Amino acid sequence: MARENERKLIASNKKARHDYAILKTYEAGIVLAGTEVKSLREGRVSLVDAFAQERDGEIMLYGLHIAEYGYGTWTNHQPRRTRKLLLNRVEIARILEKLRESGLTLVPLSMYFSNGWAKVELGLARGKKSYDKRQALAERDANREIARELGRRLKGRSPAR
Repeated sequence: MARENERKLIASNKKARHDYAILKTYEAGIVLAGTEVKSLREGRVSLVDAFAQERDGEIMLYGLHIAEYGYGTWTNHQPRRTRKLLLNRVEIARILEKLRESGLTLVPLSMYFSNGWAKVELGLARGKKSYDKRQALAERDANREIARELGRRLKGRSPAR
């Protein structure tokens, strides 16, 4: 079977980008069972409550929900089991050094297939305060309104008010 050459998105964590300020991103492989890969290919995954932490010098992914494969038998996997992330030793050391700073956490931002391999995009993140979230929403709404008005003016229409 030929491998895909492009990056095929499985799932993204929009809530993480809303709740956290992303400082740096990393790409990591993930250790999966056979039925987990089949379930990922169907797109049955949720990154909402997932986070990564260090355990025994390795980085593990907790809370990632991959639904059980529909045609799996007794070999089916646990939906929320802890999964090991595959990173270089140097990368792990750098990440752990930054995680020791106060207030930083490692959250999965997206999951995708790259050349047939399941990958996770991790973000080194700092939590946002509620007023920062409100400010970001207001800024996004203002930019949307500006773009809408600019589009109307370019088309030669008067404002719809």
